[in-house]
Amino acid sequence: MFPAIAPTNCSFASPFFPTTSLPSTKKNLNHPSNLACKSKPSNEDEYTPKPNPNDEQTPEPRLDRRSFLLLGFGSSGIYNNAISNLRKLSPDFLNCVDAVKPFGDLINCCNPTPPGTKITDFAPPAASASAARVRTAAHSDDGAVNMAKYKKAVELMRKLPADDPRNFTRQANVHCAYCNGAYNQVGFPDRKFEIHQSWLFFPFHRWYIYFFERICAKLLGDDTFALPFWNWDSPSGMEIPALFNASDSSLYDPLRDQSHLPPVVVDLNYGGFLMGFSPEQQRSYNLNLMYKQMISNAATPRLFMGQPFKSGDDITKMLGAGSVEIAPHNTMHVWAGDERETFRENMGIFYSAARDPIFYAHHANVDRLWDIWVTKLRGKFFTDPDWLETSYVFYDEEKKAVRVKTKDCLDLSRLGYTYKEVENPWLDAKPHPRRLKGENRLPYNAREVTQVFPKTLDGALNVVVKCPRRWRRGKEKEEEEMVLVIEGIAYDSSQQVKFDVYVNEDDVELCTLANTEMLGSFVSVPHGRHDSGMMTEARCSQRFGLSGVLLELGAEEDDLLLVTLVPRRGSITVGGVKIEFEMIN
Repeated sequence: MFPAIAPTNCSFASPFFPTTSLPSTKKNLNHPSNLACKSKPSNEDEYTPKPNPNDEQTPEPRLDRRSFLLLGFGSSGIYNNAISNLRKLSPDFLNCVDAVKPFGDLINCCNPTPPGTKITDFAPPAASASAARVRTAAHSDDGAVNMAKYKKAVELMRKLPADDPRNFTRQANVHCAYCNGAYNQVGFPDRKFEIHQSWLFFPFHRWYIYFFERICAKLLGDDTFALPFWNWDSPSGMEIPALFNASDSSLYDPLRDQSHLPPVVVDLNYGGFLMGFSPEQQRSYNLNLMYKQMISNAATPRLFMGQPFKSGDDITKMLGAGSVEIAPHNTMHVWAGDERETFRENMGIFYSAARDPIFYAHHANVDRLWDIWVTKLRGKFFTDPDWLETSYVFYDEEKKAVRVKTKDCLDLSRLGYTYKEVENPWLDAKPHPRRLKGENRLPYNAREVTQVFPKTLDGALNVVVKCPRRWRRGKEKEEEEMVLVIEGIAYDSSQQVKFDVYVNEDDVELCTLANTEMLGSFVSVPHGRHDSGMMTEARCSQRFGLSGVLLELGAEEDDLLLVTLVPRRGSITVGGVKIEFEMIN
């Protein structure tokens, strides 16, 4: 029998997550071509959410027109161009403020910006001036060479003067500043710049470790140096690499979970406690999770890379992470952090995460997965200028402040590095239905119930969700992904939270990562946010791919689905559950 189902109204519409057009992309090989939804046809007005007149509107950037013209900047055309530039998201780098730790404590993460600091635009190194750099797996023989060089580079970074922006602590503070409210948005002094839980996650971290790597190479006097990547997505890499565990190594950090040291196998779906699986079973579940996050939940750019975050947006209301950021990225941060510390410092919380040298190997692997999604799985980048023109500022190996844009990091050959090929066994770890195809059907008596939102997850919550319209036929059918949206997720950003999501499952305790019915999870890494120095509640949404899942379950013709949310850690309120369609092409 299916579990008891609370009354439900599935038509909840959040004002915080409007529908956005998606970029052009080729058809995904993993996208199923035969899906239908036997709901009544909906016209486009019914399908497209309309603006809520009570919503808070994005403010205009602050640039006084009269003052601009009086200062001699010329015509109104130039003024309009200046306003247009301000609309592109950028951090106010030269006006860094104190960042915020959980519970509202302030911390200074600002890098030095002495008077006269100039910010120059990034120019990719000439091919002749930059040797090819190959990032290798930390557990491999080739990786051991890079690991030894990395150890030496961090030793040198730690010895640099405290005011040198290449100093290891200064480099760690870069993550703290960008992730904990130290920068406002240019043109919007009351809006914070944030690089997690949105489409900025991948490009920011690619740039961050790029400059970190270049600083290492400069200090080593070895332009061929490349960071090792910790390939925790492969069974051979599912333990902390040995050199990170040597207490006399510059790569060692005492603030790690002592119960997770080798030979303990990593848990890519970690929820705050060990599950007691055998090493073989844990490795198998890890591969199943990787399949879900790289394929099942990655059919569109928005599913894989996260939701839009544009100039003037409010970080407390507009964010939503992509699949890989949620897990394994977030889960591995929490897994590596020290359970003896209040917030699982260092890796387990964003303000201190980059103080652990393992952070950069962790993010090198995250970056590699982005590259695999594009080059192997036919994923496509966003084409929205707001994404492409978003800029960030870093110090380079010459101690110069450099402005970079998202669009400049999309071609690895221009950045001068690549990844050595390794096996990706998760490609063959497709989950399977827990029961025979067609048995995962909604019980008849569940069709009349409704659910009132918002709802606190104080236990398993069952929601019956109606498909909003009939699946389109012909070519259009192949270009859309059905997406489950959990919206209005509200939680305390200072705490780790996690809940799991299932579809058409009548016994979630029997359902595992190896089963199709488990869609995935929402996981948050604790971090500080502030509004005028006060902590605020975090609010976001999470999206899961449904098309392939329903095909596997034999439920592609159903007009109603049972969605079950199971809290695993922390206090969480959900604002609603619905189905949308996203364009793949």
